[in-house]
Amino acid sequence: MSTRPHSIDKLFMITVFLLIAVGFFIFTSASLGLLAREGAHFGAVALKQFVFGLCLGGVALIAASTVSYQIWRKYSFYIFVFAILLTLLVFIPGVGFAHGGARRWIALAGFSFQPSELLKIAYVFYLATWLTVAKDRVSEWKYGLIPFSLLTGIVGMILLAQPDTDTFLIAVAAGLAMFVVAGAKIRDLAILGGVGLVGLTGLVFMRPYLMSRIMTFLSPGETDPLGAGYQITQSLIAIGSGGIFGRGFGQSLQKFEFLPEPIGDSIFAVAGEEFGFVGASLLIFLFIFFALRGFRIAARAPDSFGGLVAVGIVILITCQSFLNIGSMLALVPLSGTPLVFVSQGGTALLLALFQAGILFNISKYQRV
Repeated sequence: MSTRPHSIDKLFMITVFLLIAVGFFIFTSASLGLLAREGAHFGAVALKQFVFGLCLGGVALIAASTVSYQIWRKYSFYIFVFAILLTLLVFIPGVGFAHGGARRWIALAGFSFQPSELLKIAYVFYLATWLTVAKDRVSEWKYGLIPFSLLTGIVGMILLAQPDTDTFLIAVAAGLAMFVVAGAKIRDLAILGGVGLVGLTGLVFMRPYLMSRIMTFLSPGETDPLGAGYQITQSLIAIGSGGIFGRGFGQSLQKFEFLPEPIGDSIFAVAGEEFGFVGASLLIFLFIFFALRGFRIAARAPDSFGGLVAVGIVILITCQSFLNIGSMLALVPLSGTPLVFVSQGGTALLLALFQAGILFNISKYQRV
């Protein structure tokens, strides 16, 4: 089979560009809800999303699609260490700052960003490098289960200390998928599953906000409807009022006063209200097709590193997206994760486009 460079996977590229266009379209409408909120700055939010997210993200996408993906293997250790050190800065007073009870952001030169977004992809790079080096010995404890647990544990300690449980679970999902693809034994997966279940149960009991999420999920209309259950109740009202075809672009009522985060984790509810069941379903279909085409790129990658990185990136993006959508539809406990390509967050959008660019590059070398 030939692995000479050829053109980027066109269907995947079209899917990414559609997600970018649709995402900015929805974000623009949702941002109008800020006009009715005291202290909100519509212009500043929109400008940051456009300049820092779309423009710099576009540069990152082009650069990542041009540079050979093998470079991320060469420098994966240094990228991983840098991402760890950068994420640890959130705990330094005056550099990191808290919002909503969590210390997840760094403020430098007038800009704020969430370094855990970089930590996720750095974890994927280094884990893919390790699993590639281990090759057929991944099934051995020394080369598979133990290093996987150590790498994931390092990331987990940092993210859970912030706390950022959702990001940690998304990173774990990507890591497990890569571990399975690399040849992990059922025995190892069973051990990880047992330890993970015990750890997650303990975490829920130690952190009241996680228990509150679960109780709200089980009975959203009854458990503190004006507190913990408020966001999901308003989200369901917004999505339900959209009907089949929606109220129309810019016509959402919930975004002005009722949805707590209309440009953040509640943005899918705005999309559901304005574009209805048809529009929301089309958005979900785009993410599904992104995943399917991304896995196709992974399956046809010329080497194990490319395939593992592709799997990790696809899981990072789609797992986060479906976690957001599922929480707005009350299918999973409420999470604070943004909807990739759509929600506010210049750092998140920039790095999502960077990851898409890496998949573009891997697709150039697909076996044909």
